Amino acid sequence: MMNNSKTRLLMVLCLLTSFFACSKKDEVKDPVITKKGLQLTTNAKFGAVLTDNAGKTLYFFAMDANGTSGCTGGCEALWSVYYSAELSDNAGINAADVGVITRADGKSQNTYKGWPLYYYKNDVATGDINGDGVGGIWFVGKADYSIMLVNNQLLGANGKQYTEALTEGPGITQYFTDGNGRTLYAFAPDKANKNTFTLADLSNNSVWPLYESDVKSLPSVIKAEFVGQITVFGRKQLTFKGWPLYYFGQDAKRGDNKGVSVPTPGKWPVVKLSTAAAPLN
Repeated sequence: MMNNSKTRLLMVLCLLTSFFACSKKDEVKDPVITKKGLQLTTNAKFGAVLTDNAGKTLYFFAMDANGTSGCTGGCEALWSVYYSAELSDNAGINAADVGVITRADGKSQNTYKGWPLYYYKNDVATGDINGDGVGGIWFVGKADYSIMLVNNQLLGANGKQYTEALTEGPGITQYFTDGNGRTLYAFAPDKANKNTFTLADLSNNSVWPLYESDVKSLPSVIKAEFVGQITVFGRKQLTFKGWPLYYFGQDAKRGDNKGVSVPTPGKWPVVKLSTAAAPLN
């Protein structure tokens, strides 16, 4: 009788062992998802920002007006280069907006809409954004800036250099561009939220095209209340402090600001943080 009891107990133990072994074997672990290339990551303060595939924040540099990196030497110790050979698998990233440049030191660096991308040394934890606004020239990378800032030499269509005060000579000026780095201008005769240049048939729009844009993301140094939109003969034109914003048709490449000398300095100035509000009348 004792032997039969032991036999039954052993059978039960074997069955239980087999059951748990099979259950453990059949467990399905959650797959590890590895993101590829450039990403958009949501931040509570800044919204959707550019990051690497591990969620580390990336930045734009205002000195990179012409699309090459102005951060070299000691600068690179704080602002290291971002590069990935992998194509982004993020649905919010347009592959056509992602590029690669070769730096002066031979390193490869990714760009987004022409902006070289950098990390900030003082971003320690994933999700940190401590570099935005540093020196007034570093801004968190975003995919949808309506306005960006660059620090650049003004060089008119006449081949002459101009200072911030629009006098002849060398000097770096900080001014506005669109999200792709294309220079933005105001027309001196315009009034507050009133475009006085564009003709009703838009026949002169190719000379000084309207900056047609919705109000999207702005650098943290620009107050949202200063940026608006007006309707000009059925087109939407962005404004800053009431000034309608324009491109110059002869600015053929990133970094060009030829319009500052046309027809004379001051008629079509670049737009700056310090630009005074447009006059009411």
